[in-house]
Amino acid sequence: VQLRRLGEGLVQPGGSLRLSCTGSGSTFDRYVVGWFRQTPGKEREFVARVTRSGSSTKYLRSVEGRFTVSRDNAKNTAYLQMNSLKPEDTAVYYCAAGPQTADSLVYYYRLDTYGFWGQGTLVTVSS
Repeated sequence: VQLRRLGEGLVQPGGSLRLSCTGSGSTFDRYVVGWFRQTPGKEREFVARVTRSGSSTKYLRSVEGRFTVSRDNAKNTAYLQMNSLKPEDTAVYYCAAGPQTADSLVYYYRLDTYGFWGQGTLVTVSS
């Protein structure tokens, strides 16, 4: 699966932004999709994950209640809706996909759970 991200930009604190991640091919619905982010000098960190069916999600604690991860398998697309954005949310965001396995459901926060990565997209939260 190849991942293509959409959505980036400058947002004011308290604002919202939705990122999209579109997969190519007919197997998108076989994959868990994760969202990660990275700031200069720091390791890439887990932000959110959605399972194949969309029925189960996980979040980084600091974004829980503000971010929502979802997917539309008919469109081969996953979304990260980000609300109440804070300056500390500023980062390059990545979507990733990996086969859904027992391990991937447990280690959803690990980078090596995901074999496919999209391009990063810069999100800047600033007034």
